[in-house]
Amino acid sequence: MASQDWLEKDFYAALGVPQDASKKDIEKSYRRLARELHPDHNPDPDAGERFKEVSEAYSVLHDDSARAEYDQIQLMKSGRGGFGGMGGPGGANINFDDLFGGGGGAGGFSDLFGDLFSRGGGTRARRGPERGHDLRTHLTLDFADAVRGTTTELRMRAPGECRTCHGNGAAPGTSPVTCPRCNGTSLITENQGAFSFAQPCPECEGTGSVVTDPCPDCGGTGAVTRDRAITVRVPAGIGDGQTIRLAGRGAPGERGGRSGDLLVRVNVRTHPLFARDGDNVTLRLPVSFPEAAVGAKVKVPTLDGPVTLKVPAGTPTGRVLRVKGRGVPGKGDLLVTVEVEVPSDLSAEAREALEKYAAASPPADRSKLEELTGQ
Repeated sequence: MASQDWLEKDFYAALGVPQDASKKDIEKSYRRLARELHPDHNPDPDAGERFKEVSEAYSVLHDDSARAEYDQIQLMKSGRGGFGGMGGPGGANINFDDLFGGGGGAGGFSDLFGDLFSRGGGTRARRGPERGHDLRTHLTLDFADAVRGTTTELRMRAPGECRTCHGNGAAPGTSPVTCPRCNGTSLITENQGAFSFAQPCPECEGTGSVVTDPCPDCGGTGAVTRDRAITVRVPAGIGDGQTIRLAGRGAPGERGGRSGDLLVRVNVRTHPLFARDGDNVTLRLPVSFPEAAVGAKVKVPTLDGPVTLKVPAGTPTGRVLRVKGRGVPGKGDLLVTVEVEVPSDLSAEAREALEKYAAASPPADRSKLEELTGQ
């Protein structure tokens, strides 16, 4: 059941629990993280990868036999299972077969790695063709497309599956054959004293098969560099600098191996009028002094066409008015910040009118300033 990549993974850290955590604590932590990271609730592309990590960690640690096997692998990795030396406390000798339940019989410590990385019946786990590399590129979007979401075509020159051999690396009319050295298992075993180590077969480079007649176009690798057109679905509300992960759209694996992923970094162009505040779109709206003082209905632009906004009487500079549903679809609004314009050049008629207004109006309330300053 074990996998070699368990050596490089810390399932306890992925779930945020200690190594002696109970099954109940493991399940509780998994449920909380799954809710936070599930793609249906969290649009962040990185959350999808974390969701996969958390799910894998739970599938292992919630299974008693798998957890025991994983703990044993981590014990060997840390050196506490015997790699750090052959002596115990005070120089005492340690019988590793007894320590790991070998009892001196078959299946003892000398064949521990074989047991850890084997499948049913004792057959060595086949590594198979290696996964392709992840590729990175960037995509520049208009502000409105980032807010609303869009589907666009991305063109790039990158490695892709060879169309002649369809990725298996063999010339047309032929196929890869089982590796004669490892018999298709992808691993060979080397005995070093009391230890038995499995390593990738050098003949087939761990793929389990060899190409005797390589494809003339890709040279047996299964991949060629060519122009590719990739459709990218951009979710609504994506932010500048965020990354979209397209699973399986990266470089193809060698000789039919699983393709890597394509990581698309999004750059969002600025807009002359609008900006973003999370899922909300923001806008600064200039209004005249009379409009702010007595109230008015003002035509306001949005990403979906103009709307009429009511400015209440007595609106000061800096007040934020909300237009529902005009931000990120289904999530955000349009937040309009009012900026009251004070005219710097008045006509004679306007000045006369303002002077009459000033004479008829009470002065501004500055009592708080006088109270605090004593002036």
